[in-house]
Amino acid sequence: MTSIKELSKYSRVDREKSLMIDEVLKEYEEPMLEEKLLLKELHEDISFSFKLSKVECDDIYASSSDSLPSKYCPKCGREFPEGENVCFDCLVHLKEISDKVDVSEIKSAPKFIFNGENDFEDFNRLLNKENLVKINEFDFSIDDFSDIVKDIKSQAFRNFDDLVKANEIDFDSLDILDKVILFTKSFVKVEYKSFGGQLGYFETGTIFIDDRQTKSLQITTLIHELSHFLIQEILIHILCTILDASRNSFMEVLSSFILSYAPFTQLIDEYSAHNVEGRFTVFGFQDYSSYKQIEQSLNGEMSFEEIEIIKSIGNTFAINIKEILEALIDRDLREEIKEQFLSDVLDRPNYNALKMENCQILNDEGFIKAIWLILNDGCEVASSNIEKLDELKEIFT
Repeated sequence: MTSIKELSKYSRVDREKSLMIDEVLKEYEEPMLEEKLLLKELHEDISFSFKLSKVECDDIYASSSDSLPSKYCPKCGREFPEGENVCFDCLVHLKEISDKVDVSEIKSAPKFIFNGENDFEDFNRLLNKENLVKINEFDFSIDDFSDIVKDIKSQAFRNFDDLVKANEIDFDSLDILDKVILFTKSFVKVEYKSFGGQLGYFETGTIFIDDRQTKSLQITTLIHELSHFLIQEILIHILCTILDASRNSFMEVLSSFILSYAPFTQLIDEYSAHNVEGRFTVFGFQDYSSYKQIEQSLNGEMSFEEIEIIKSIGNTFAINIKEILEALIDRDLREEIKEQFLSDVLDRPNYNALKMENCQILNDEGFIKAIWLILNDGCEVASSNIEKLDELKEIFT
């Protein structure tokens, strides 16, 4: 049907992204030492004032009551004794600690359902000759793809509503990290890790996050790993559509294998996740480290042209993943994320990551051809590696 290189004729410039990057790089290309010093001085002044304010407030609260804290500020999280009703730093009414929900402790089991006429319960049946022919013929359109994005979005909304209602959560009282954790739990399970150098990772329907990191890094890590889940979920829905099949764990394992068996799909998956993460990160703090590790491991196996086309595919997936996430993380919440990021980070922004951004996206015809290439090649390889799929299935269960 097509090859990686042939996809280049279906690409076009994402002008909005290109102009935005050019403006940022033009404005911040030269180091601004004076601004950095001013920022540092401002931070020191704010920190000193905050410490004074906190000491003064603590003295007032301590003198007014010796009781244990029973209330908290829903904005800054500070705790107060029973006699207080207002946080004067944030100018909001206090809430009872006993009513506070610990979002990190909430258990979720989000479901994304796709019902079809067929239910393939082993890999030999799933990857039989008839199904491989259907995948190769690829009776799938951009309208079908749009329907899948809408379906995933609507199911995530339902999962989110169920979480809020079941746990009686006052969403507006949560801080921005808890809000993002709650959104993430509408898609996948979230567990916490306390070892290893990774900020987080996605595996078998669960995101593992290191909660020792700053709130802003936890937020962007959750979004990055959630993007890995969503590109996998999109591929599952496409396979189910083509094969008229119900979604099950065999589909999950197959899509996971397709995204990880070769550098071609690894790079698409990782570049897309970094691109989505960048949408919720302050300019100058984008990070493409895990993508670069994969690219460097190729040792020149792919041409520059092929790498750029892969980035274009990743960009196009990212646009659709961002559409899903922005349905939940709206403009106001994105501003809260930026504020949290700026309060956590004092290092000077580094705009070098923006220079490696690709500003090409595929048109509808090219994107469908790219998805065909991913699934057709992936399923062909998978059909010859049934034992490997069975091993992965053991991990999933």
